[in-house]
Amino acid sequence: MSSSHPGSSEKGLSRELVGALNELARVKRLLIALDFDGTLAPEVDDPEKARAIPEARAAVLRLLALPNTRVAMVSGRALESLEAVTDLPDNTLLVGSHGVEIRLDSDDDRVPLDAAEKRRVAALHDVLDQVADSFDQVWLERKPLGFALHTRLATEHNSRVAHLVARSEAQAEVDDLKIRAGKNVLEFSVRSTTKGEAVEHLRGYTNADAVFYAGDDVTDEDAFATLVPHDVGLKSGTGETLAAYRVPGPQQVAQVLALLADYREGGLHEQ
Repeated sequence: MSSSHPGSSEKGLSRELVGALNELARVKRLLIALDFDGTLAPEVDDPEKARAIPEARAAVLRLLALPNTRVAMVSGRALESLEAVTDLPDNTLLVGSHGVEIRLDSDDDRVPLDAAEKRRVAALHDVLDQVADSFDQVWLERKPLGFALHTRLATEHNSRVAHLVARSEAQAEVDDLKIRAGKNVLEFSVRSTTKGEAVEHLRGYTNADAVFYAGDDVTDEDAFATLVPHDVGLKSGTGETLAAYRVPGPQQVAQVLALLADYREGGLHEQ
């Protein structure tokens, strides 16, 4: 058990959030599902250099060690990238590409591309590659079912125009595209999945009595939308959200996770 005391780790958190965490910690089977970038890790220019802040990683490891407690990373990253940047024990559940790729307790639960999807991905690559080549500091990342157009390093003008051109030309060339706008990124997929669907899948897989979900991006709103009254949703950062609670960023998310670990460790006799 941690030597920290809940009373000292509640500082700066709202009374309502602290109360919700205390109640959540008492459930028999708990699923803790977490976005990574902007939630556990600060946003960085090179996505492969992103790492969870030490306090967040420490809290996640504590939660992973608890009985009847499952931790899942739910990200728009490809699964291989998510595995690399999180570097967590094998009992961590991983969801990559907004739910297209899922690593559970056995083999990867991945759905391969069919022939028609492969043709659509190839056409999509041709279009987006030309767009990326047309603007400075705009680059393309391959995903299992599509691509992400990154504009973090581009000027505001180039970013805006690149997004507009990419969206228009991709939709003209490829039917039934799923397009998601994130922070300085536009994601294109030939198959529709959401983080909300992923969380519902994980809820059933873990037989969870309640879910804690934390995220910072527009795509996390799909997950917040699936939460029910006894769940807890935590928004990291600014912007409109369906989450019931909000904190400024990863440092406070880490504080919340540590407090949840405190409460859950302290209440093991109730489980």
